[in-house]
Formats: sequence, C-alpha cells, structure tokens
Amino acid sequence: MLTGLSAFPLTPVTPSGVDEKGFIRLLARLTAAKVDSIGALGSTGSYIYLTRQQRERIAALAVEHAEGIPVMICIGAVATAEVLLLAEDAQRAGASALLLPPVSYQRLNDDEVFGLFETVARSASVPICLYDNPGTTHFTFTPELYGRIAALPGVQSIKIPGVAAQPDRALAQINALRAALPQGVSLGVSGDAFAALGLNAGCDLWYSVCGGLFPQTAKALTTAAAQGDRDRVTELSARLEPLWELYRKHGGSIRVMAAAAGILGLTDPDCLPRPLLPLSTADRAEVAAVIAALELA
Repeated sequence: MLTGLSAFPLTPVTPSGVDEKGFIRLLARLTAAKVDSIGALGSTGSYIYLTRQQRERIAALAVEHAEGIPVMICIGAVATAEVLLLAEDAQRAGASALLLPPVSYQRLNDDEVFGLFETVARSASVPICLYDNPGTTHFTFTPELYGRIAALPGVQSIKIPGVAAQPDRALAQINALRAALPQGVSLGVSGDAFAALGLNAGCDLWYSVCGGLFPQTAKALTTAAAQGDRDRVTELSARLEPLWELYRKHGGSIRVMAAAAGILGLTDPDCLPRPLLPLSTADRAEVAAVIAALELA
C-alpha cells in the first residue's frame, strides 16, 4: 500500500461536530479515482483539533467507505498514553497502517522521539509510517534517527517534508536517505509543491493533500512517475503552480483545500475547526478561479 498515491482528505467540521456526510463525499472522490491508499486524520485532516471520540468515528468511516482501499490513520498526540489509545482505536476500526508524528509541547530530543516509536511499535499489529513534519511538530529528524526508527519492527515508511528544490540535490538527498534506511522501507514525499522533485528523485509515493480533493489530477502525476516519464511529472506539477502559490499565500494547504471543498459543494463553506478561520470572500474567489483555470473540478 505504501507506493503510488496516498490521498489525504480534509476532515470537515460544523459547529455541531464532524460533518460525516461531507467526509463521505470526499472519500467517494478518492474511491472513484482508485487512489492507492487513503491517509485519514493527517494534518489536513485536522487530527490535532479533534477529540478521541471524533477521531475514532472518522477512522471507522474512512475504513467503511474506502471500498477496499487501504486506510492509514494518524495517531499523533502529545502524550504517549494517548497515542497508544488512538492506535488501539485505529486498529480496531480496521486501519491498514498508522501514521505517527512526534507531537509535543516540550521540545523533544532524539532519544525521546525514538522511545515514542519504540513504544508504539511494540504494540502495533499494522505497519507504521513515520510522519516528519517539522512545520507543525518543531522537531527535525536526522538521517541517523530515521535509520534507528526504521529498524524497529513494523516501521515501513517515512513521510518526508519535501526535498531540495534543485533536481540534482534532491536526488542526492534521497540517495543518502536510502543508504541510512533498511531495505524495504518506503520513502514518501509530502509538501505538494515538492512532489515532482521527490518522485523524480526516486521517492516511492506521494503523500498528497492535492490528492485528497483532486485525486485524478494527483494520480496523473504519480502514474507518470511510475512510468519513468520524468519530463511529464515535471510538466504536470508546473501546471499546478497556481495551486501551489495559493498554498504559499495562505500559510499552507488546509485553508485552500477547505475553501475548494466548499466551492465544489462537498462541504459547508466554513468547514475548519476553530480557531482556524475560512478564507475571505475575495480569497475564495481566487481559489475558485484557480480551480476553473486548471479544470480541477
């Protein structure tokens, strides 16, 4: 399951709680496109803002409506005890893999992060994906720590936070990571604007926010990568530059994807958990214009 396109959908919410119907509509787009896996409750899925009960319900809905597509569930939380409970919930719901970021309030050191993964690996019965997202966790992995954690039983993939902006440096970066990892541990690029660089440098899959709402568009890119057509991969990503620019303008992808989901009628216009706020009317019009210009709908 840890190859190709792993699509990360929003978890839409309303003032009364999780918008289950909206979430199911988002999942339907992913199953229709036959993505390779679904990453529920990632950062775009707002896991950190939801209660354990809400996360348990979303995990169950994701598996129920995945139509056999493997589902990876994020289990990130500040306390290890909570992480273990979330891991139990996700596995009971039928998750095919667990996505684990080192979430913290106090800044963690390498041994503390290793201890977190070691503890979860001892009890997990499904594969674990290391989620490296320094923009939200404020922790920076080294290749050496990747290697230590990837040697644990059950750790089968690493979700890296983008790659170098130059193709030759990206290739060197991925080759260096490969050398630090046990054979069989997959590398997945995230940060949608880096997808083409990462896939062309040899990443096994794209952990994709874009794919969580526009799976056909994202799948065209991973299909080209699987065929070894690097020029096509670069071309497809370059075409999506207006979308990547919206991400940069609004401090990341989540507000843009939430606006886009509302514009497409899949969720309410305001579907973000507080304190996050929806984009302004003018900014939503800009998102709508990009959707139309890129024929993403």
